[in-house]
Amino acid sequence: MASICSFHFELFSKTVVTMTKQLFIVFIFSPLLVTAQKFTTKEIGKFEQEARSVTIIRDSWGVPHIYGKTDADAVFGLMYTECEDNFKGVEQNYLYQLGKQAEADGEKSLYSDVTLQLIADTADAIKDYNTSAPWFKKLMDAFADGMNYYLYKHPEVKPLVFHRFEPWFALMFTDGSVSATVTGGINLNETRSFYSGTSEKLDAAVYKPNEIDEREIGSNGFAIAPSRSKSKHALLYINPHVPFYFRSEVQIVSGEGLDVYGAVTWGQFFVYQGFNRHCGWMHTSSYADVGDLYAEKVSKKDGQWYYEYSGSLKPVISRKLVMNVKKGDQTEQKTITGYYTHHGPVLGSRDGKWLALKANNRSYNALLESWLITKANTFAEYKKAMGLLSNGTNNTVYADDQGNIAFWYGNFMPKRDPKLDWTLPVDGTTPATEWQGLHTLNEIVHVYNPATGWIENCNSTPFVSSGKSSPDKTKYPAYMAPDGQNYRAVNAIKLLSDAENITLDQLITKGYDHYLTAFDVLLPPLFKAYSTAPDSLKKSLAEPIQSLQQWDKRTAANSVATTLAIEWGTLMMRALPPAKTVEESTYQTERIKTLLQTISNKQLLDNLGDAIHNLQKRYGTWKVQWGDINRYQRPADGVTFSDNEPSLPVGLTSSMFGQLPSFQSRTFNTKKRYGYSGNSFIAAVEFGPRIRAKSIVTGGQSFDHASKHYTDQAGMYIEGKFKDVLFYKSDVLKHAEKIYHPGT
Repeated sequence: MASICSFHFELFSKTVVTMTKQLFIVFIFSPLLVTAQKFTTKEIGKFEQEARSVTIIRDSWGVPHIYGKTDADAVFGLMYTECEDNFKGVEQNYLYQLGKQAEADGEKSLYSDVTLQLIADTADAIKDYNTSAPWFKKLMDAFADGMNYYLYKHPEVKPLVFHRFEPWFALMFTDGSVSATVTGGINLNETRSFYSGTSEKLDAAVYKPNEIDEREIGSNGFAIAPSRSKSKHALLYINPHVPFYFRSEVQIVSGEGLDVYGAVTWGQFFVYQGFNRHCGWMHTSSYADVGDLYAEKVSKKDGQWYYEYSGSLKPVISRKLVMNVKKGDQTEQKTITGYYTHHGPVLGSRDGKWLALKANNRSYNALLESWLITKANTFAEYKKAMGLLSNGTNNTVYADDQGNIAFWYGNFMPKRDPKLDWTLPVDGTTPATEWQGLHTLNEIVHVYNPATGWIENCNSTPFVSSGKSSPDKTKYPAYMAPDGQNYRAVNAIKLLSDAENITLDQLITKGYDHYLTAFDVLLPPLFKAYSTAPDSLKKSLAEPIQSLQQWDKRTAANSVATTLAIEWGTLMMRALPPAKTVEESTYQTERIKTLLQTISNKQLLDNLGDAIHNLQKRYGTWKVQWGDINRYQRPADGVTFSDNEPSLPVGLTSSMFGQLPSFQSRTFNTKKRYGYSGNSFIAAVEFGPRIRAKSIVTGGQSFDHASKHYTDQAGMYIEGKFKDVLFYKSDVLKHAEKIYHPGT
């Protein structure tokens, strides 16, 4: 099944399943209160020695520039600053990765934790740490030391669960996406049903493959060759779409050659999306098929489960999962028996067969690869790092100071029989469905220095990523790139294909383009339906139709047509027949084309009438300017939006309709809509003899609502006005706001 990287904390799509399975539960009650972990005198001495080797300079935007004598020193300083800025985010990510959310959140997170613990075993991570290369072990030690030193120096901070961070934690979170364990084709409801019941009826599941969640997930990456840029240097545009305040902007520098700037995910010690002195990279979520479900034929004999394989029976492997679940001020301990075949953990059941997941969600090489790309200085070095073939969730758009631009669709890519449909569970009883090694870097879908001079990826098919220079779809097996086209990519191709002499600022402008390409195809059928409508209906809809006909299809804060179009367009998107598979859901342009071929004129006009009615009901009139109801607000507590508190008008919308920048908004028990997801850290980079770059983040760097850096970038973020990146230390010092060592 295709693996999906989702930049949200949900584990899986919403699918209703009724399958039940045997649960082994032991109830043990114990106090929830845990005393803070004490550090030894020796540990504290080590922390303080490391801290003296690190200097942190906070610039005028609050961005930390971390300078260490060694790479390990820089990692120590990075993790200290991450905790300074957002310890809660750091801890939450490890609660997720280690399957310990229920210890803080209670029962609602139990089966998310079960899934995570089934997929990634901490014992494997500990083994990887113990056998790791000495130089890499130093980085993991420094990773833990930086967070532990922060806890030591800040006793007022009260962790929910983790009073001490261990070095091997880093090996549970090995690429840049929080949801690296999310795999298409199996969902949390199926796992909950399998492990929460008491029935052993294997055919109890009722699988509904058409109930696929249509969450907005996406990112944009653009690379411009010297032939297309005004400066004759390569350009890179970095635009991930994730929940707001999800990553931190940093620079990490060491005396061992590390000098990297970009976005780090809370709790990780490598820059996930960014650039160094010579090259840069943007990761977009990949739909490349990197995980598969195996339908296992099982039976039970003398209390032992067996599964059929190659004509014989093999015993199902079991492992006890001990789960601590918060209940009031106590914890309830539950022990659940997890099941495995040689394909992987059993995560559900359909049609009388168990479903085992084979994937590469956690590995030593994945973390190593994530680190090594940050230190690559040439195209060859970058490819060598990616040659570890261990990143299972990302595409990569690349540019460097030698003028190279490149694109890889995925990285970890198993070889499989191309005659099989890998979007569905495959037969687990036969060796014919086994993986046959990995495709090499040059075998996966890729583009190197296209003659067209540009590359785009917007979580869309790679086979139109560079115009006429795009990869040939017929040369690759279907499982490598099973996804279709979306309207963001349509917009990007239009903006890049004819662009010449692009400057850095022009690239930023293109990346913030407000055009909604979906309405190029949605509106004409509406106007045609209106032209043949009865006169009475024409009269009632005349003014709204005129507003849409005169609209330039660009969002704007002062636009009434934007409000009406988005309200109506949302109803149209809801009219789409549910996708039968995750892969099918990516074919946005094709699905809408099919909808418009089948939807009636009456439904088109009824949806417009409903949109008008909904606006009138909420606001008293349909003539509402978009910015009056679409707002940016960063609440003091981070979660509670209020119409009574100050907010800013926003002209952007979600990328669902083809807009490149994304501002996902909705109501939160409020009349107005407030943004919560979309553009986060964004950067544009020019790779000349000296790096020139600009960036912006959602709101501001700080998580302290009393800080001036809480919302000092908000207005710029809304308008797409980027700040200059201070990459060189001489510039950083000119704009230094605070210089200190960790702990001082």
